[in-house]
Amino acid sequence: MKITFLGAAGTVTGSKYLIENKKFKFLIDCGLFQGLKQLRLKNWEPFPIEPESIDAVFLTHAHIDHSGFLPMLVKNGFKGHIYCTKATYELCKILLPDSGFLHEEDAKRANKYHYSKHQPALPLYTQQDAEYCLKYFKTVEFNQSYAFFPDIELIWHRAGHILGASFIELHVDKRTFIFSGDVGRPNDPIMKPAEPPKSCHTLIIESTYGDRLHGEEDALSMIAKTVNETLKRHGTILIPAFAVGRTQAMMYYLDQLITQKKIPNIPIYLDSPMAIDATKILQHHLDEHRLSLNDCYRICNHVEYVNTQDESKTLDLIKTPKIIISASGMLSGGRILHHLKRFGSDPNNTILLTGYQAAGTRGARLQNHERQLKIHGQMHPINAQLVSLSSTSAHADFKELIEWMSQLQTLPKQIFITHGEANAALAMQKHIFEAFNIAAIVPQYKDTFSFD
Repeated sequence: MKITFLGAAGTVTGSKYLIENKKFKFLIDCGLFQGLKQLRLKNWEPFPIEPESIDAVFLTHAHIDHSGFLPMLVKNGFKGHIYCTKATYELCKILLPDSGFLHEEDAKRANKYHYSKHQPALPLYTQQDAEYCLKYFKTVEFNQSYAFFPDIELIWHRAGHILGASFIELHVDKRTFIFSGDVGRPNDPIMKPAEPPKSCHTLIIESTYGDRLHGEEDALSMIAKTVNETLKRHGTILIPAFAVGRTQAMMYYLDQLITQKKIPNIPIYLDSPMAIDATKILQHHLDEHRLSLNDCYRICNHVEYVNTQDESKTLDLIKTPKIIISASGMLSGGRILHHLKRFGSDPNNTILLTGYQAAGTRGARLQNHERQLKIHGQMHPINAQLVSLSSTSAHADFKELIEWMSQLQTLPKQIFITHGEANAALAMQKHIFEAFNIAAIVPQYKDTFSFD
């Protein structure tokens, strides 16, 4: 048996792990590369193996960097099934078509304003492509064993992070592998913590925050301070947020602050149809998070939903102070870019970043103090105040990852570090050696490792 790292190797996006032997070939995750241009170009390259030769795909969770290449895989010949938890499927039904829609919109805009060197510019895949790939999905239950091939067994365990998120335990050829997916934080205000991992021979561990600890600032206090200071300037607060996970957390925090009268009851707009749909899914999976059904209803009370593009455009005409929550969380696309063009140049306004910003994204550029961003082919000045909250992340930091790994009943003989920028992966390598005296491996793109 062998594993080939076809993504999330040396970078934080594009998660794809190819597992194969003489009997089968399958993928753990099938994500889209995001961020730096040289990474995004990989999405357009011919897939390293024929998609029709792949027997199945097993998803850890729904985020686009783990699931977003599935429409391309199906479009290019994949005919097998895609297995995931029920909440992951429900979220993929929202996220994947939206991803296709955004690809189409980007191509239309590039053709209209002639800022692409490709004539005509084409979408990577369409909304129809994404909707078509959904027919290949089949759902599984947490903590149940599934035998999809002879001598192979898979079990999905809760990983926290977002609804449906899991780490996958794989038993094959008398060896046990654990693929961490994305591990959530133990004290997340909404999601329950990841289940403890059991014994394994080989662990594939994420390292998104492998080189840092989350800030110890109190999220409620920081958000209250940001909102109140912006209101004193009569400004608007823009909150780029991932439609699944961070949006719901921000709604929770804002509800708490308004209820406690720590911020005024100002207009809050959720300008993301898929975030609206994802928020509703919370009500169907109460066993995965800490909120009661009444909590789920309550966090929506202070928020006005914005569905159509015309309603979204109207927000930019409102001059009074307000909060706009919109995707995407790394400012890589979506409606938030239109609001950024409108409000980003005014120093009275604030941009509140609440999650990880991958290298090459506009969010990362802002954090690196760039004050001009290219949006829809043109440069736009950014003079708004910038606030970054690390304590609201949905990813465990390196200390929390080490604590999660420490729950293994026996330590693995082999550890691979993935899903992190180079510095984060190398730092995680050091932390693992210090904690467990194991020399973990940091694989690079297309590296293959064989197992006897």
